[in-house]
Amino acid sequence: MPTSVSLRWLAVSAFVFSSTLNYLDRGLLSALSDPIRKEFHFNLLEYGWLLSLFSATYALSALGAGWILDRFGVNFGIYAAVSWWSCAAVGTGLVRGFGGLGVCRSALGIGESAGVSAVGKLNAIYLNPDERALGAAVNQIGLSLGGSLAAYWGVQAAVVHGWRWPFMVAGLCGFAWLPIWWLVGRMIPAQFQKAEIMTAEERESRSSFAILGERNLILLVVANLLWMGCYSLWSNWTTIYLTHVHHISLKESSYYAWIPPLVSNFGGFFGGWLSQYWAKKMADPMRARRRAVWLSAVCSLITLLLPFAASARWATVLISASFFFALAGSVNIYALPIDLFGAKRSGMALAALTCSFGLLSMVISPIIGYLSDHQLYSQVVWLVTLPLCLSALVLERINAS
Repeated sequence: MPTSVSLRWLAVSAFVFSSTLNYLDRGLLSALSDPIRKEFHFNLLEYGWLLSLFSATYALSALGAGWILDRFGVNFGIYAAVSWWSCAAVGTGLVRGFGGLGVCRSALGIGESAGVSAVGKLNAIYLNPDERALGAAVNQIGLSLGGSLAAYWGVQAAVVHGWRWPFMVAGLCGFAWLPIWWLVGRMIPAQFQKAEIMTAEERESRSSFAILGERNLILLVVANLLWMGCYSLWSNWTTIYLTHVHHISLKESSYYAWIPPLVSNFGGFFGGWLSQYWAKKMADPMRARRRAVWLSAVCSLITLLLPFAASARWATVLISASFFFALAGSVNIYALPIDLFGAKRSGMALAALTCSFGLLSMVISPIIGYLSDHQLYSQVVWLVTLPLCLSALVLERINAS
């Protein structure tokens, strides 16, 4: 008996809460970088290398996480991932030096590499094809809510209890989520459960890693590399930008820095709604998603006005707009692997995009750190904005057949 639409979306929403915890754990380092850097005595370039270390393990683990999701299913993969990254989050609150911080953030990257792929695979087995960009947008609510909580709650909690306390609370919340999903997953069955895991015959005839050589996936990876610089910037540097460029305190930054991740939620929904609307008119989801990415790329050029912002308030407005359109395009890029490769291979396909994002962040974070140490923020803005239209051009080369 088919599961009702409302119950399917309820299950997706409950699962997406893992994404909130994922980005809460991840965003706390950005939000609390000033007190952490003060205690452990490192500069913005070294902060960039710390982000790079997280991104390296994130990228290197992503393909393995995708293989596990395709081989053993989404439930096994997410239980292991959330348990792992929750331990790493608690450990971050206990470290006593820069080296320990690096170890814990590396461990966090290993666990969190499964998060986006797991949600994408869940969308593939719970949602219909024309719903999946909206499913990616719902996931973005979780991601953005985690970023907003890190920027506001994390800072406010750190002011009262110290910077270590938010990390430990966030990790404990991850352990609390596990039994919640265990109940929801059993009460609401997936609509396409049989399509989730390859059969033994399919695994023998087709290696999970063979997909990495397919032209369409290579083009998607390149497009994602070009697109996600803006996302990486505002996920990791918003608080630092506001405090260093507009000279406000850490506590004052918490009144602004939570806004861009929240606004990006609407961008995710806008991008998902837009592609769904155009897909119904064109009867071609892929063409609709490409058109949505083009619109988002052109509108993202507003980011180039950021260096002219006169105050933290206006900077927050422009960062929010930039984040909005970054997410409007991103949800469509991350929906394309499911259109192209189906539910059975979506874990590995999405893991390839996750891996490419990790590699991008690994390379770009020290560059942003160096430029920030030298007050070259205008160059940072150009660096992440201009590749967006190139990303849309690359997507045009994908052949649905």
